[in-house]
Amino acid sequence: MDTVLVTGGAGYIGSHVVKNLAAEGYRVVVFDNLSTGFRDSVLAGDLVVGDLADSAALDELLRTFRPAAVMHFAANIEVGESVRDPLKYYRNNAANTVNLLAALAREGVRKCIFSSTAAVYGIPDTIPIRESEPIRPINPYGQAKAFVEKVLEDCSRSGDIDYVSLRYFNASGADPQGRIGERHTPESHLIPLTLKAARGARRNITVFGSDYATPDGTCVRDYIHVEDLSSAHLLALEHLLQGGESGAFNCGYGHGYSVSEVIETAKRVTGVEIPVELSGRRPGDPPVLVADSTGLQQALHWKPRHDDLEFIVRTAWEWERKQS
Repeated sequence: MDTVLVTGGAGYIGSHVVKNLAAEGYRVVVFDNLSTGFRDSVLAGDLVVGDLADSAALDELLRTFRPAAVMHFAANIEVGESVRDPLKYYRNNAANTVNLLAALAREGVRKCIFSSTAAVYGIPDTIPIRESEPIRPINPYGQAKAFVEKVLEDCSRSGDIDYVSLRYFNASGADPQGRIGERHTPESHLIPLTLKAARGARRNITVFGSDYATPDGTCVRDYIHVEDLSSAHLLALEHLLQGGESGAFNCGYGHGYSVSEVIETAKRVTGVEIPVELSGRRPGDPPVLVADSTGLQQALHWKPRHDDLEFIVRTAWEWERKQS
């Protein structure tokens, strides 16, 4: 089978994709600087420690392993941090990705799957969000991802690269066998934060805003299990290797759950009464973010298998319990 280079493959989503690529028979090479990833999350393939800012290291990596395709996950992901330190995000998420794409062009690697985000839409006009929704991010994290998407689009037009950009909504859950899961420092995602409160690793879970125009007043998000997200990447890879067209696709289930519903599900799964603290709204938080993933289903024949909030929380809880 073909060799696939996975940048950021020691991170949360990347490590699940690495695991599943290997299960499908691909040779996997992980390139990660381990600034936020973990060696023990890489369950298969070769791990090369290096940084995307190092052009010479990238050239050597590509010449050594000759990958048929690259899956690019390596990025900083904290929206709030991107507002406080925008240069970090433009340097790592944008400039370093251009560095990677330039290396791919030099070495003739034409296939790229890019880890993008629903943050490229900013505050959308319509729900569920279609790929045709205007791209107008409201923070440096989303801006940097949108910039890379434009670079990919331009490189595709010039004939340098074929790509699939996958716009994630709320990746969640963990490996059903409990081998890997979500580990961020600091953690900012609702499900792991709630489960840390259930485990006693934090005092409570904070709910930011309870007066939105939603059924219970709390924000609604489209939570997609990391295994279903991983399957979208493998289908995107197959699509490109078979000569499929470049494009961008939303990754979500097409419906959402509120913050309060997630917390109640976590209480039910864990059997713990989780303390909740109400706080004011966070600037820029849309009331509802839900994906229209029709394009992904039709173009790549994606069929989600884990569209179940309780399953998502249960797999995350099994992983979280191992962190104590």
